[in-house]
Amino acid sequence: MGNPTRAVTRALDILLCFSEEEPELGLTAIAARLGLHKSTVHRLLATLQAERFVQRDPVTNSYRLGTRLLELAALVPKQSDLARRAWPHLTRLVQQYRETADLAVFDGESMVYLEVIQCSRPVRLAVAPGRSLSLHSTASGKACLAYLPEAQARRLVAADLARYTKRTLTDEGALWRDLELTRQRGFAIAFEEQEEGINAVAAPVLDRAGHPMAAIALAGPAFRLPLECLLEMAPAVRAAADAIAAEVGTNDIFPAMPDGLGQQPEREKGE
Repeated sequence: MGNPTRAVTRALDILLCFSEEEPELGLTAIAARLGLHKSTVHRLLATLQAERFVQRDPVTNSYRLGTRLLELAALVPKQSDLARRAWPHLTRLVQQYRETADLAVFDGESMVYLEVIQCSRPVRLAVAPGRSLSLHSTASGKACLAYLPEAQARRLVAADLARYTKRTLTDEGALWRDLELTRQRGFAIAFEEQEEGINAVAAPVLDRAGHPMAAIALAGPAFRLPLECLLEMAPAVRAAADAIAAEVGTNDIFPAMPDGLGQQPEREKGE
């Protein structure tokens, strides 16, 4: 009899082969990627298909993720106390500023959207719960990076400074200066750093030790959210993050809002 634990691990490895860039893969490609015999992969895929974790295209014989995963993913926000606590605060931010609000959780290597509440205005964000984004290129990610222990933050920064737009901070020195500013004021700002034309402001939700669990953000098109608008929204975003932290049993450890909050930092001038 085979090792059941190894079989589970291999099945999970198969699911993790799929990505936004490669939503469909063939048997040969999966076997080559995992270094397994095609017969082994075929047997595991058959089990996953029977349980609706993958689907097979009858024409191309390629595989894609199945609807069973969607059903399980839908349970996450419903079962998450963090998401439940955050929902009314996100809703109020959307009502107040008429921009999209979101809650993203820090998973140790990236930010994963848990809740997204879209505004009713014509231009909105094309994001959905479950999407994963880099830490250094998003306001939510930088809000969390700024409050991680320095050694952990440096490891994460060294591992990924990919460029997504011409404004993405790919220089470590520039990013560390941005993170220091984030710690000073209690919120992070991103100027078209993950996606062209999108600006955002975010604040971290901290646990009792002052470490980030998640971040909440307001985001929208850059033409509607220049620096002055982001700074205007920042206190409300930060207050909402504090309130969520308090409701899930953490401490509000931010100091009082520093003087000069509305002053334009050097890297932001002229943007």
